[in-house]
Parts: sequence; C-alpha cells; structure tokens
Amino acid sequence: MPKKSMEHLTEPMFYVLMAFTVQPQCGIEAAEFIETWTQGRVQLGPATLYTILGKFEKEGYLRETAVEGRKRTYAITGKGKLAYLQEMARLEACLNDARRLPPPTVPTAAEAPLSPAPSPA
Repeated sequence: MPKKSMEHLTEPMFYVLMAFTVQPQCGIEAAEFIETWTQGRVQLGPATLYTILGKFEKEGYLRETAVEGRKRTYAITGKGKLAYLQEMARLEACLNDARRLPPPTVPTAAEAPLSPAPSPA
C-alpha cells in the first residue's frame, strides 16, 4: 500500500516543526535552533531546509507571517501543531514497542566483525 504524503515525518521535518513550536522565525533561525537543540547531531543544509519549509507551507503546517527582503518569517499553524503531536505519539509508540523487548546484549569482540567482509572479485 503506498504511503500517504506527510503520513510520517522525517527526522529533519520533525525538528523543523519543533523549532516553530517555540516561536515564529525564519528558516535560518530554525536551522540554528535545531543544530543547537540536538547538539550538532542534526544539521540542515539550505536545500533540505527550504524544501521542507515550502512543503510545510503548501500543506498548511506553516504560514508566512513577514517578509523583509529575502528573509521570510513563518509561524506554525494548528495543523502543523497537530502533525507535530501526532509524530511525537508515533515515535513514543515505537520506543514503547522496543522497550517491551529484553535489551539486546552487546556483542563480544569474538562476535563483532572487525572489518567488512571482502566483496567478491
């Protein structure tokens, strides 16, 4: 069955919505928030960032609130807040599923491969 558009958010999409739950801001401010909040683990390049902002504006998750030259400020909408909360619930359900299993054991040195298997010539 094909996945519906925007049914699940990618990690960058989730963090973009998270940034806008804090306050209205421009894309660069959102990217800086995300990089700081994730301690550098998630960094958005301009192409990814502006693709997400365009998609979110088209879907009604964000709305443009101000334009100063090339700087555009966006605010999250009710639809965007709902998508963010639904994704949080989905991610929590995934973690709860994983936590119901016994934790996997850490492989010993003998079990862990030291290097990738050579590819056939």
